[in-house]
Amino acid sequence: MQQGNLSQKEMAVILKSAFDPFYNAPLEPWMDFAACCVHVLVEKDMVLKQAGTAEQYMYFIVQGCAGIFLWKEKNDVCTDLGFENHFFTDYMSLLTGAPSPLETRTLEPSSLLRITRADYLQLGNTEMGMILTRAAAEGSYIGKQQQQINLLTKTAEQQYRELLQTNPDIVARVAQKHLASYLGITPQSFSRIRRLVSK
Repeated sequence: MQQGNLSQKEMAVILKSAFDPFYNAPLEPWMDFAACCVHVLVEKDMVLKQAGTAEQYMYFIVQGCAGIFLWKEKNDVCTDLGFENHFFTDYMSLLTGAPSPLETRTLEPSSLLRITRADYLQLGNTEMGMILTRAAAEGSYIGKQQQQINLLTKTAEQQYRELLQTNPDIVARVAQKHLASYLGITPQSFSRIRRLVSK
């Protein structure tokens, strides 16, 4: 992991642009948020949080992607994927301060904005900071709820087609075994669905 070179204003503009659809705040409060961030460049397969530890950081993905994994029956189960313009963290552990069995890691070289847990929680003590941190939390919650609804109501093929709509190059970015795990199917089933969808 190495230090990036984005300025505070550049970080604030990136954050504001990503969250304008949810809450169109002026740039100034995002400048305060960005003042707590550090721009870091991370290699592929870098573990950001080890399983069995407490989350210490909230990340915002400028470029790249990352996954959240749970070790189960000698396999990594991918419980979530994060892409550009989204916050990414073991959110339950971040809020509670307690260790969790989840591991977070990058799935390709990534450019991230990193904020410590303490700074993130401190931002929530100001009026505008509370709005911004709530927007981040709500965005994360909505995404996770939609994922759970999809798992219960849509076939793996339907879910994969939706992933392709939002991330057309996802197969080039995320290993097939992780995509299969995320969709709740075997790698063999994923290969079959991928061939079917690509026809």
